[in-house]
Amino acid sequence: MRILFALPFVAMFAVALPADYKLPAGFKELYKQDFAKPEAANDFVFSDPAVWKHGKDKDGGYLELAYDRKTYKSPYNPKSRSPIHIALVANKTFTDFVLDCELQSTTESYGHQSMTLYFGFTEPQKFYYVHIARAADMNAHNVFIVNEAPRKNFAKETTKGIDWKKDTWHKVRIVRDTAKGTIEVCFDDLSKPMMKAEDKTFGAGHIGFGSFDDTGRVRNIRISGTKADDKKADFFKPLAK
Repeated sequence: MRILFALPFVAMFAVALPADYKLPAGFKELYKQDFAKPEAANDFVFSDPAVWKHGKDKDGGYLELAYDRKTYKSPYNPKSRSPIHIALVANKTFTDFVLDCELQSTTESYGHQSMTLYFGFTEPQKFYYVHIARAADMNAHNVFIVNEAPRKNFAKETTKGIDWKKDTWHKVRIVRDTAKGTIEVCFDDLSKPMMKAEDKTFGAGHIGFGSFDDTGRVRNIRISGTKADDKKADFFKPLAK
C-alpha cells in the first residue's frame, strides 16, 4: 500500500485509476520512440546538446543525459530558478495526453536524486514539470509550474518519495486533462497515481524529459491524445552562452 503523508505545502487526498486503465475516448497514439537507431535523437531539441547522447544496451536503445556532476557547468542558464537539462520532442505540441515512458536514474543515491518530465512547454519561462525524487520537500518530488518566476510546486497529492533502484528501468505515466486542469502521475504502479495536481495556466505545449541537475536515461516513449499540432521548438539557441 502506498503511504501518503502530510506536508505543509500540499493538501492530500487519495485518487486512483482502475487497474485495467484504458485510454480516454478518442485518444490515439500520436508519438512513439524506442531509440532503436541513433538518429532518434534528432527528434529532440536540447537546452544543452553537449550532455545528451544515444545509448544502447542488451534490451535496446535509449536517450541518455550524462556529464560529470562535480565539474561540468552547463552553458544553459535559465532566468528563473528551474531545471537545467531539458530534451523536448521538437516538432509537435500536445494538449490532452497520456504519456508513458521508462526512466532510469544514473545518479548516486541522495535525497534529491531525481528525473524530470516537462509538458505544456511554450517557452523556457513558461511550462510545467514533474519532479520525481527519492525524498520530497518544497523543491522535490512534486508537480511544478515555471511562469516567468522561480518554479513553484502545486501538487494536491504526493508521497514521501520513490526508490530509484540502481540499474533499473522504472515505468512512468502522466495523464493530463486540460479542460479539467487535472494532472496525474504514476510511477511503476500504473494503476494508482502517486501525484495529483490541478492547474489551467498553460494549454498545448511541448513534452520533454531530463533532470534538474542529475543524470539519467529515457526510453520507450509513447504519447497518446486526440491530436498533436506541428510546431517547432527552437527555444534554446538564444539562451545558450
